[in-house]
Amino acid sequence: MQAVAVSVLGHSHDAEDAVQEAAMIALRRVGDVRDPDAVGPWLKMVVRNVCRARLRKMSAVPVAEPAPLDVVPDPAEVLDRHALRDWVWTALEDLTPGLRLVTLLRYFTDVSSYDEIAALCDLPVGTVRSRLHQARTKLTDALLAAADGVYDDVAAMNALHRGLADEFMESGRRGQLASTIADRWSSEAQVLWPTGKRTDSAYLPGAFDRDVSAGVRQEVVNVVASREVVIWEAALISPLEDPSHCPPSVVWVQHLDQDRVSKVRLYHPRER
Repeated sequence: MQAVAVSVLGHSHDAEDAVQEAAMIALRRVGDVRDPDAVGPWLKMVVRNVCRARLRKMSAVPVAEPAPLDVVPDPAEVLDRHALRDWVWTALEDLTPGLRLVTLLRYFTDVSSYDEIAALCDLPVGTVRSRLHQARTKLTDALLAAADGVYDDVAAMNALHRGLADEFMESGRRGQLASTIADRWSSEAQVLWPTGKRTDSAYLPGAFDRDVSAGVRQEVVNVVASREVVIWEAALISPLEDPSHCPPSVVWVQHLDQDRVSKVRLYHPRER
């Protein structure tokens, strides 16, 4: 990727920026590639198109967004649309935990603004920007390295965690959340609530029960899973008679240790 950029733009910061931009396009649109063997050529094509776009921009000529290779409008590929392809996820898994979390939030959830990522992760905005820059730099090389490797079945992992999320919510509605937590969470798991309050996991079933009794319902709308971090985005549906009972949504950021939840951060995204 770097060689392609240099061949078009020369040895410059523009070439480095073009490679990073191409890596982000790859993250978002790799699900459009029909043939896994075409990934390498496709990445080079994306870099080349980004470089050409930059050259045209320098000449003040409007250009269209680079077109993907072999777009497949297949409903079965919906799960892959946001780059949930095994080889891309391998590159993401190689990031450090801090870099991985901000990248997952930025590119795969609705909690994607610098301000919201900073609030959720309890970081300065400048640190979020810095970590995303570091992540883009590392992903540039990791994407090509992972393309030829052996990697996890990410679609299966996400399907598994989506099922676990739905089961978790259903067990809460049935008043059985304590049992579910005992089965899947560490006995020392901690929960950080949107208010800043910290509790152990034993507090959660009671809080969930109070919401259910008030007529509040949580519906999982998106799940993003890696080996060490799982993110749920859920709609909070207030009762008709009290439509402002709770914020419209909540994000669950769960940190895993040996496949058990060890830490959870709950966050209410800003209303859009």
